[in-house]
Amino acid sequence: MTTTVRAYASPSADGDLALTTIQRRDVGPLDVMIEIEYAGICHSDIHTVQGDWGPQPYPLVPGHEIAGIVVEVGTAVTNYAVGDRVGVGCMVNSCGQCENCTAGDEQYCVNGMVGTYGVTDRDGTITQGGYSTHVVVTEDFVLRIPEGIELDAAAPLLCAGITTYSPLHRWGAGPGKKIAVIGLGGLGHMAVKIAHAMGAEVTVLSQSLKKQEDGLRLGAGHYYATSDETTFTDLANSFDLIINTVSASIDISAFLGLLTVNGALVNVGAPAEPLPVNAMALIGGRRSFAGSMIGGIAETQEMLDFCAEHGIGAEIEVIPAEKINDAYKRVLASDVRYRFVIDASTFA
Repeated sequence: MTTTVRAYASPSADGDLALTTIQRRDVGPLDVMIEIEYAGICHSDIHTVQGDWGPQPYPLVPGHEIAGIVVEVGTAVTNYAVGDRVGVGCMVNSCGQCENCTAGDEQYCVNGMVGTYGVTDRDGTITQGGYSTHVVVTEDFVLRIPEGIELDAAAPLLCAGITTYSPLHRWGAGPGKKIAVIGLGGLGHMAVKIAHAMGAEVTVLSQSLKKQEDGLRLGAGHYYATSDETTFTDLANSFDLIINTVSASIDISAFLGLLTVNGALVNVGAPAEPLPVNAMALIGGRRSFAGSMIGGIAETQEMLDFCAEHGIGAEIEVIPAEKINDAYKRVLASDVRYRFVIDASTFA
């Protein structure tokens, strides 16, 4: 049995998203049904529906920044009850048995974690995402949203928040550490907020100074334009950690030169193009170039609790569903400060 719900789906790599209906599975013993109130628009949604990362199973409902209210729980669910404020991020299942899953790194499931949309789930169905009125998820992949965060501002934390929190936490951002954030967009603005709350000294590296006022307001102590060649000489050997949030090809080797000895540049942006690296930029300072993809469920809950404790939410522009295609164009034009969030009540 299934339940019919409203959603916005992409019909093809070059087609506009349009209102449709999809089927959600009935709630099983370990499932939670969530009435979605808000869904963030991530740049990854656009990359995916446009086929930048490979062919997709159209029609496809994107969306992996989901915030809403529990409206039904399965008979064996123990962690959630009707009325709870909850969220769903970038994954909805994993094998639960491999070494990575048992270590709390479900995102790196050896047998393949199940993404929130466009992936074959364990039951053989194709997952459909959060641009919808409801979603059914096994309770182990549902997150509790603390009362200290409004649901609309919480939605982007389920991707942008954990994507930046995880490397900042893992590489030891905190007092006495100098952190640089490349790009002040959907990911970058969260990295600035979180790194500042962790007690680090934060610098934004952006193409221009047009967002400087915002960067300083969000918690950065310094702001530099990378279009100014003197930035790379003035800041050489300055940072313990650099988080690259840009989803486009950039000169990684130039940014590696800004790291201290033993420093690390962690890539969280996911460009469609390769990122070439000059090995001497690594060898010359015993530097590291690493990657990081979201976080496990426990770490994501830790991030939500941290954000609630420090009063952190995303900077958002809430839009009705009929503005989704316009929002995509504006994201590609870098015309949003800093995350679009869809009001799911407008899926009429």
